[in-house]
Amino acid sequence: MSSFLHQRPIQNPFTNAYPISPRSSSSTSQRPISIFTPTGLILLLSLIVILGVFVPWSGLPQSMFSSSNKLSSSVSKWRDYSLAEAVSFVAKNGSVIVCAVSQPYLPFLNNWLISITRQKHQEKVLVIAEDYATLYKVNEKWPGHAVLVPPAPDSQTAHKFGSQGFFNFTSRRPRHLLQILELGYNVMYNDVDMLWLGDPFPYLEGNHDVYFTDDMAAVKPPNHSHDLPPPGKKGRTYICSCMIFLRPTDGAKLVMKKWIEELQAQPWSKAKKANDQPAFNWALNKTAGLVDLYLLPQTAFPTGGLYFKNQTWVQQTKGMHVIIHNNYITGFDKKIKRFRDYGLWLVDDHALESPLGRL
Repeated sequence: MSSFLHQRPIQNPFTNAYPISPRSSSSTSQRPISIFTPTGLILLLSLIVILGVFVPWSGLPQSMFSSSNKLSSSVSKWRDYSLAEAVSFVAKNGSVIVCAVSQPYLPFLNNWLISITRQKHQEKVLVIAEDYATLYKVNEKWPGHAVLVPPAPDSQTAHKFGSQGFFNFTSRRPRHLLQILELGYNVMYNDVDMLWLGDPFPYLEGNHDVYFTDDMAAVKPPNHSHDLPPPGKKGRTYICSCMIFLRPTDGAKLVMKKWIEELQAQPWSKAKKANDQPAFNWALNKTAGLVDLYLLPQTAFPTGGLYFKNQTWVQQTKGMHVIIHNNYITGFDKKIKRFRDYGLWLVDDHALESPLGRL
């Protein structure tokens, strides 16, 4: 450091080593030109003209001056984007398709979106982002199709089924759905470990309040009842909370409110590792006499415990499957492997079919 402090000043090689005396007649040419002099003003105006003519053609405003401002503006825009604004933007014919996603599950989101795009329903999809990274990534690729409803939970890891993180993540679901119903829209909810093989909307016949699927793997007769099934051994039904369609009726809103109440009454604990599905079933059971409920056909909406484990049934019902659920298995990698084994992991070869492209 001492050698730096005692270095000689570096001389400008273009500077006269023997300057002219200040009283020399050429001394004025050595002084800097002030912008307040006529010469300075002329030079300043010339510079402005040159920049005005050539800079727009050079791309500099975009690459140097405004890119950071645009990024900041975009981040602020999506951070302030409300659920009401988002639903209004994506809804088609009064309906919206919703999923809830955290960053680790973006590959599953893309796989699900490819299958929906093939059925031409992608434009009504709204991604409820459970972290800001997901919010910004989806809206960067597909502006307006993601919204974050604060506060955002800690969703930077792929939470395991039964964990407190998983409970915190899924327990937000009925609040999101109730808000959308209050806005006056029909809403379909899907988990993103699902895959569409057909168009589910023709199956939403009638004007029922709540449509849902059975999570039991036992085979039902093809013409089974569409009523809420009888309770199982635990005193409640085993309806899946991962595929739901709701109309903006008082009955559907009542079920969502009851679902929220049941989640509050049965919080997660280490002793009782709850998730959102039992609370949904209790809500259905306790409102069954007040709400018009509709069980969707098993052949079109099979649970993973049936579709992936009963190949005889799959062959007997071939061509009738509409939405497949990759459940009855836990683990991020295991789900991907199973989808791959059955030729249902579309992102490997068909990522460009997704509105998000390759992620």
